[in-house]
Amino acid sequence: MEKARITVFDTTLRDGEQSPGCSMNVQEKLRVARQLDRLGVDVIEAGFPISSDGDFAAVQAVAAAVRRPIIAALARACSQDIERARQALKGAARRRIHVFLATSDIHLQYKLRISRDQCLEQARDAVRLAKSFCDDVEFSPEDATRTDPAFLCQVLEAVVEAGATTLNIPDTVGYSMPEEFGELIQTIRQRVRGIERATISVHCHNDLGLAVANTLAALAAGARQVECTINGIGERAGNASLEEIVMAMRVRPDRYAYLTGVASEQLYPASQLLSEITGVGVQPNKAIIGRNAFAHEAGIHQDGVLKNPLTYEIMTPQSVGVPDSTLVLGKHSGRHALGLRCQQLGHHFERRELDEIYRRFVVLADKIKQVEDHHLLQLIRESCVAALRIPPAHVEAPARAVAASAVAGPNGGREYLQKPFPIPPATDLGPASLLRNSMAEHHCEQEDYLWGV
Repeated sequence: MEKARITVFDTTLRDGEQSPGCSMNVQEKLRVARQLDRLGVDVIEAGFPISSDGDFAAVQAVAAAVRRPIIAALARACSQDIERARQALKGAARRRIHVFLATSDIHLQYKLRISRDQCLEQARDAVRLAKSFCDDVEFSPEDATRTDPAFLCQVLEAVVEAGATTLNIPDTVGYSMPEEFGELIQTIRQRVRGIERATISVHCHNDLGLAVANTLAALAAGARQVECTINGIGERAGNASLEEIVMAMRVRPDRYAYLTGVASEQLYPASQLLSEITGVGVQPNKAIIGRNAFAHEAGIHQDGVLKNPLTYEIMTPQSVGVPDSTLVLGKHSGRHALGLRCQQLGHHFERRELDEIYRRFVVLADKIKQVEDHHLLQLIRESCVAALRIPPAHVEAPARAVAASAVAGPNGGREYLQKPFPIPPATDLGPASLLRNSMAEHHCEQEDYLWGV
């Protein structure tokens, strides 16, 4: 069966930029847009031209510089917004005007102060005007998931008749549950006349932590465009995370048999670029692109990953552009990971020698959060002295390398530019190598397996 193609609509430069602290100037938006082009997204929502001269200039610049994807500009359902969007998009090779209007009773009554009939007429007229400027028109009924379903379908039917080519269903305040959201998409497909002439899109917010789950539920129900952002940035708790949506489909094609044009190897570079530009870091345990997404500290995990990464990694770090998996030496680590790091630092120990270092390591790891290379080298030196063993000459080279990586700290001390160490390629972990290093004995495996459960 042929897989359905999903359109990836990236709104990092528009909704994402609305995150506190994430605003970008024109040149910064251009850098991100070029990376989004390399990433392979289908649509880049470059901004909201009416909101400021800077946003207008940014949309203009992105439209002129980035030629492959569709460039979209946001507009409220009023003539001045739509005209401003048209002007900003003049230089685009492929353009889209994205019109939105709230449809829930709470927004109509308290924010817009208009009736349902007025809303219906305004939506229809706005789409008709946008269509006169641009063949590709998207309409979003803001707060769709809190809108009366019958009225929502009525509005959608009117804008399809007026020429809308994409109907975007926003869960504006992150209110919906996955099953409920899927049912709403099915209702729209069944009840809106002319729906076959338009693409159903979804735009989910993460207020309850369900943005990606809701997006996937909508895809299963028939949506064919996803609106999302790099790192999941956006208003309040953010938007559905582009990297999570894409990799969910990539890792689980048995459940989500869809295709995208995204080059997943560009996900991590995109994440890193955005963090650099905005100064807003990614939480360490963020799925796919967080610092700990491919890091392992527990001994049971480290032992398994060293033997076969598939034991604890459902995707390779390289598949999303992360250079390597890493092993973090902490109090949950086992002998296998400790022994491997000693080897990478130039030290090869027999089992009894490694046991002594491991004993000291556990005591230290109980006191500090993470054992760095300079800590480990000190443990090795102390163990060698205790055993009246003179280290071989080559042992000093790693110590000098670690010392060279030290920089002056704020209090006059030395800080080490130390990162968790990478898992070596599978070719370095063959049975012969493991046997040669006396780390694959059955009793040793069992101890590593139990440590840190």
